[in-house]
Amino acid sequence: QQLWPERRYLHFCSSVSLCLFTLTLLQADREIASRLPADLQEGCEGGLCYPSLGDLMVGRAAQLSASSTCGLNGPQNYCILGYLEVSKCFTCDSRSPYNRHNNHYSHQIENVITTFEPERKMKWWQSENGESVSIQLDLETVFQFSHLVLTFKSFRPAAMLVERSKDFGRTWKVFRYFAADCANDFPRVSEGLAESIDDLICDSRYSRPEPSTDGEVVLKALDPNFHIDDPYDPIIQDLITMTNLRVNFTRLFTLGDNLLGRRRRNPQDKYYYALYEMVVRGSCFCNGHASQCMPVYSTRGDTFSEPGMVHGRCMCQHNTMGNNCEKCQDFYNDAPWRPAGNNDPYVCKKCNCNGHSEQCHFDMNHYIATGQVSGGVCDNCRNNRVGAQCEHCQPRYYRDPQRSVQDPAACVPCACHPAGSVEGGLCDPVTGRCMCKQNVEGERCDQCKLGFYGLSQEDQSGCQRCRCNFLGTKRTSPCDQTTGQCICEHFAHGPECDQCVPGYWGLGNTVYGCLPCDCDIGGAFSTECSSVNGQCQCRANMIGLSCSEPAPGYFLAPLDFYLYEAENAAPLDTKCSSYLVGDHRKLTMLLGYDFMFSDGKFVVVKHERHQARKRRQGQVQSELGTNLPSLVLCIHYVPVTWTGPGFVRLQDGAGLRFAITNVPLNLYYHLVIRYATEMGLIPKVESLPNFCTEEALAQYQQYQCVELISRAGEHTLPEVCEKLVASMSAYIHNGAIPCKCNRDGSFSSSCSKFGGQCDCKPNVIGRCCDTCAPLTYGFGPNGCSPCNCEPSGSKAEVCDYRTGQCPCHNKVTGRRCDQCLPGNYGFPNCRRCQCNGLAELCDPITGVCLNCKEHSTGPHCERCVEGYFGDPVSRDTCMPCQCPDVKGSGRFFARTCNKDPNSLVPSCECETGHQGLRCDVCVPGYYGNLLLPGARCKECPCNNNIDPRDGKACDAVTGECLRCLHNTHGPNCQTCRPGYYGNALLRDCRECVCDQLGTELTRCPLDGPCFCDAVTGQCPCRAGVVGVRCDQCEDGYWGLQSGCQPCNCNPQHALSNLCDKITGQCPCEQGYGGKQCGECAENHFGNPDIQCISCDCNMEGTVHPGCDPYTGECMCRPGVSGIFCDECAPGHDPVFPACEPCHTCFLLWEKKVTDITQATTAMLSLIPRPGTVPGDTRLHKRLQELNEKLKNLTSMLVMHPGCVSDTLKKIRKLHADFMKDEEKVKEANGIVEASRQTRQDTKRELAKCQQRPLDVLEKKVKALNVAQLNEEICGAPGDVECEKAKCGGALCGKCGGPSCTGSLPVSENTLSTAEKTEKGLLELLTDTMEPEDIDTLATAVLDIQLPSSPDEIKKMILDIQNILSNFTHFKEDLRPLQYQAGLAKEMKQKADEIL
Repeated sequence: QQLWPERRYLHFCSSVSLCLFTLTLLQADREIASRLPADLQEGCEGGLCYPSLGDLMVGRAAQLSASSTCGLNGPQNYCILGYLEVSKCFTCDSRSPYNRHNNHYSHQIENVITTFEPERKMKWWQSENGESVSIQLDLETVFQFSHLVLTFKSFRPAAMLVERSKDFGRTWKVFRYFAADCANDFPRVSEGLAESIDDLICDSRYSRPEPSTDGEVVLKALDPNFHIDDPYDPIIQDLITMTNLRVNFTRLFTLGDNLLGRRRRNPQDKYYYALYEMVVRGSCFCNGHASQCMPVYSTRGDTFSEPGMVHGRCMCQHNTMGNNCEKCQDFYNDAPWRPAGNNDPYVCKKCNCNGHSEQCHFDMNHYIATGQVSGGVCDNCRNNRVGAQCEHCQPRYYRDPQRSVQDPAACVPCACHPAGSVEGGLCDPVTGRCMCKQNVEGERCDQCKLGFYGLSQEDQSGCQRCRCNFLGTKRTSPCDQTTGQCICEHFAHGPECDQCVPGYWGLGNTVYGCLPCDCDIGGAFSTECSSVNGQCQCRANMIGLSCSEPAPGYFLAPLDFYLYEAENAAPLDTKCSSYLVGDHRKLTMLLGYDFMFSDGKFVVVKHERHQARKRRQGQVQSELGTNLPSLVLCIHYVPVTWTGPGFVRLQDGAGLRFAITNVPLNLYYHLVIRYATEMGLIPKVESLPNFCTEEALAQYQQYQCVELISRAGEHTLPEVCEKLVASMSAYIHNGAIPCKCNRDGSFSSSCSKFGGQCDCKPNVIGRCCDTCAPLTYGFGPNGCSPCNCEPSGSKAEVCDYRTGQCPCHNKVTGRRCDQCLPGNYGFPNCRRCQCNGLAELCDPITGVCLNCKEHSTGPHCERCVEGYFGDPVSRDTCMPCQCPDVKGSGRFFARTCNKDPNSLVPSCECETGHQGLRCDVCVPGYYGNLLLPGARCKECPCNNNIDPRDGKACDAVTGECLRCLHNTHGPNCQTCRPGYYGNALLRDCRECVCDQLGTELTRCPLDGPCFCDAVTGQCPCRAGVVGVRCDQCEDGYWGLQSGCQPCNCNPQHALSNLCDKITGQCPCEQGYGGKQCGECAENHFGNPDIQCISCDCNMEGTVHPGCDPYTGECMCRPGVSGIFCDECAPGHDPVFPACEPCHTCFLLWEKKVTDITQATTAMLSLIPRPGTVPGDTRLHKRLQELNEKLKNLTSMLVMHPGCVSDTLKKIRKLHADFMKDEEKVKEANGIVEASRQTRQDTKRELAKCQQRPLDVLEKKVKALNVAQLNEEICGAPGDVECEKAKCGGALCGKCGGPSCTGSLPVSENTLSTAEKTEKGLLELLTDTMEPEDIDTLATAVLDIQLPSSPDEIKKMILDIQNILSNFTHFKEDLRPLQYQAGLAKEMKQKADEIL
């Protein structure tokens, strides 16, 4: 009763339906508990467990409250609905609790708690008269809620809602809304079924007016319509856990009389809320870790606890604790707490502190770090221990390796210097090695590291760093470890050794300490540099650490930078003596020049690989007559002659004055005069005071730097020379010189660092790229272009430096002198054009005249153009031809015309297709209307299928083809004529060749030609005929001679529908034959629609077809016998298959002996076996009787030897016919069923005629073919009058006839045959015989196939009657025949129903 108190509920069920509903809810609780194993319901040793469900209201009357209760402040009247008289009104006095003996008028809220007292319905809770009332249950902790059941004494509320709280009433959530009119009372809440398990809906099922009392409201925490995968899902837990439950009644159910104004009779007194019982089913919430619960608050031992009360404090197991087992016990935190599951109870694990602590807590980060193995972290470790499991020694201690981890004395103090170790003595907890501060070292951390001093406990790093520049101090000992005094390296000084001595730099900026300055002797002002970065003090436009590089856009000039060109010098009037001796030509060649004789003069020309010395930027030209310094150069007594820009021809004795205006510094210079029309000054290095060392000067002289510099042409200086020259250049020019590259002649504004050569564009020379190279012209943004003067047409290679024009010979022109003047041709041997005076110009290469005048043409204008005649050579003017009109008129049909030398009359040379004196007539095979403008004679478009000589082959005006050849026709002879096919365009039209047997008669008549496709030659074939000539049957057809009939192979027994196209024989399956495979094959028998069975006859001993197709009996040829015709017959030689006949005398005796033997054997088979008949005496007597009958039968067989054998054959034949009739009856039955279905379909269509258009129905009625149906049933169509219908019809009063094959006459014939057979057998077996006597014979008779003829059956019956006159108990043998007869009767009845 404690677990299942439903038995107590039954006492208070007011009706059968209410009791069933209550039991349903209680059964649901039972099912929830039944899903748990029995041992889990009692304890939790095995895993998941739950406490028992109960009524949470029991024992909590003090925690139950209502916002309104009648009679709390004094007696109040109320009335029962329907009775307003005083006698039906009552008093409510709830000032004291209910007592059924002396205070049964009390209706306090605790009355709704189930107490199982007698006369339970005598107490209830009742509210005052009013609309809004609430009932609230306050629980002492979190409980698990199952369902709520409210049983009302009054009408159920018209609207109400149920709420729950999980935080002891601070916040509330609605469980469910209940209302008769949800849209009116709760308009924002959805109605109907919930879409999810936590869907908030309004339910109208529990707000109906009936019943007026004992009505219930039921609320389940979890809707059973939804499957729950995880019971600990937050959504599920939110639905089933609570600390408070509140029921709010928001609207009373009334009958409307409170709105009628009948205040005199107080209608409001009868409207209130009254509740018999309130059941809140649930259990204490233990997360699956407890099966029992106890009170939340500790009570005295004598305190009464009401039976059946559900307590809220779980008696936790699995090492859990808390009111709801919501956490692990102390020291059981090695795994995370979890609710118990079906497969794993998730027991809290004990922490492992190695015996050094009894406290721990769970740490998720530690749990994840250990791969979810251990999450417990020990607290308050003893014995100088730390760590998650107290497995490490605390700081300043290390573990003795000789002791175990559980040993209390395993951790030993560290022995470290307190000033030099971390945290005043910290060591490695495993090895015990001291952990020194950052700047301390030593086994005990008692000395400073190299570069540090002053060991101190207050210093966090232990020692201070030496305040010295380590690059300037000694490597072995930067400073004193006690005082910190720095010890400097060479070239470093200062208190911290952080400065270099003068002339050195780099301390702190490089890894090499103090380095000597490397200032360039010319690019820097002095040899000292910055002590910080080594930067020297550079001259103007010099950069780099040592001032040895020019700045971008600047360069260092070479020593022979100052050159003076001869073409810029002034000639001298005075004579000078010459010091030049020897071979002048040899000297010029050695210097890179050649003598050239040009225009009667000698000119010195430089080789291409030796360009003229570049002009130097910044030189200033001196004017003649000034008083500037000058140098005089004299070559023998010959005056100066100018030969052109860039060249001076100096002969022996000539003199030049060079103006020197740009010397940058007063020095001693080497004077260099080159035979390249220039003079240069090279400074002497010795004249530069204190410029370089003796060693550098010696190298300068050793490498002959001056001689290398003074040589003409481009050359590369040794590194020693180049470096010293660069320094000298920077010194002489006080820095670098601007590049000043010409923007048009150079690619960029930068130049080479040494020499200042700019990057010149093609064919541009000069240091600044401002001059065209020799033999080029047109200085500009694209550089200079080569002159490329044509040697055969120009006088010299040099061209104008601006225009590029070369000097040309006579009759030669062009910039390059590479073509003849206009009117000439044949460069370089130019001569006048030969054009007969009719052209001024000719082709400059071939001499062909251009633009001939006066209608002349030809290479020399020697003939007239087409359409004109004359002789330009003889000055005969070209005149226009008239063919028949002039050229260009649109009616000129000649290629040209000529003047007849005899008649002097012009004659036309007609174009193709034209003829006549004036070409105004078309030749045969051409057409055209030459009277129309622009018309021409065109070839007739007859595709080469006419005779071009025939003038009438095509119309001369329209071109229509009239006489097509090669079996073609059409306006263009483009197709083959009827009866021919092929390609008319290729003259390949051939006569159609069609087989008249397979071709359509209208397209291939017997007395006419055949017509085929004009392109392919395909003849029009009849149905089932294929082939280009229609000379073979299509697959599935045969018999071309008769028009290719369909094969119609049996779809069930033919291998395919492809038969022999000549014989029509279909390919049959094994055992089937006939032309269409619809019959049994040779040596097979049976019904081909069912199965064909092999006869197994020896074909050598049979005649065609081997066996009877119905019975399967082998058909032996004469002289052969045996069941399978595989042995020779008696009276024949036994050698098979020859079986030669024996002598005639043998046949006579053998026949008689055989007949007697067969008869005797047959009769002996009728004798019962010994022991089958009871009683020996009776058996002996019966054998004597049989012997007598056997003698009589033997004598009868002697007289009639073939009687029995023939009779048996006839019986087999009759049986085969009967089986065929049975198959026909089955077919008739199918037809009858189809007819019935048709009639039903007709009825359904007639029933739908109001829904469908009448024309559709009319079409379906017309589609019903009564004639066809009549033919299937009666045997002939019913489309003639009844007097002429041999098989009758549906309206003729009869159906069928002697020769009719319908289902009805076939059924009648079958039934008649069966009845006659039955009657004959009954007559035959009038006498009785014992069953034992006929056992063998009856079995044999049933296996025999009966014949089909009634007369034969009658005769056979008479014979059998004579033989079996003494047989008895024959009726059991007639049952199979009666069954067949019954089937025939049923078929006849079905046929009658159709009629």
